[in-house]
Amino acid sequence: MSKLLSREHRADSTVRARSGASALAARLGHALLRFVLLLLAASVIIFVLLRAVPGDPARVALGVSATDEAVAELSHRLGTDRPLVDQYLDWVGGMLTGNFGISMASGTELAPVVAERAGASLTLTVIAMVCSLAIAVPAGTYLARRRGHADAALINALTQVGIVVPSFLVGILAVACFSVRLGWLPANGWGTPSHIVLPVFALTLVQASILTRYVRAAISEELTKDYVRTARASGASVSTALARHALRNAALPVLTVTGVQLSTLIVGAVVIERVFAVPGLGSMLIDAVSTRDLTAVQTVMMCIVAFTLAVNLAVDVSYAAIDPRTRQAGRPGRFA
Repeated sequence: MSKLLSREHRADSTVRARSGASALAARLGHALLRFVLLLLAASVIIFVLLRAVPGDPARVALGVSATDEAVAELSHRLGTDRPLVDQYLDWVGGMLTGNFGISMASGTELAPVVAERAGASLTLTVIAMVCSLAIAVPAGTYLARRRGHADAALINALTQVGIVVPSFLVGILAVACFSVRLGWLPANGWGTPSHIVLPVFALTLVQASILTRYVRAAISEELTKDYVRTARASGASVSTALARHALRNAALPVLTVTGVQLSTLIVGAVVIERVFAVPGLGSMLIDAVSTRDLTAVQTVMMCIVAFTLAVNLAVDVSYAAIDPRTRQAGRPGRFA
């Protein structure tokens, strides 16, 4: 009898595991489909909006003194004299194959420039988010455990200040203090670890303040639930209850917020790159807009959109992997 029950238990476990894997695969498929559809929609919107800008891009690139023959030659080279549908299909097809086209302003290939600039932007963004989480998780956990104490109130006040102060102002103040006054760090540029410190500090201060408050709220909510009280009543310490139960459940809303904040961090990095003269996608976008380089503008915007959607895709899949309830049919997840 016991062997029969054991076989039935193993069979049920196998069925549940296969069902969970199938549901996770289906959710991943739906998330990928949404990713592709949103990326296509974004490409259409970007292309149409930029083509609605008045003026001939070739004439703008060459200047008002350019001859009609020179303008026609550049238009033919850039493909702007072709029908809009053909221009869009060529652009999307080139993006998929790594051919981002030619800059209208400089006449150079965009692919190597975008790859180099994207590396700087991703480095800045990823390091800033890692530092923000490294500060926010322990700080938020500490605030949740020390709720009502004077030190927690002080840290809460500091996080509120960090949220209110914009990152570009933090960057300017950091340059004035650590570069101009103390001379410890370079004020701008890129290429050495010392160049990363101030931009990351400016981005991290704001993001860490926001994430700290979310971590505190999520863990405070978990600590009031019955399963934590039961664990405490059975003799477990607060640290044990946190490590075994509360942190995993609190990670779900924090993960969602992290994905959203990472998207906003990309936008914030555009301004910070300008403040610190970081050769990233943000600086490239601003330069391209100022010179009306439509090819560079649409390419950089698509790269930023693709990275943002990829972050949302990763968060959605991670959410489903952590929380089995979101895999069930009829249970929408974060982006369903």
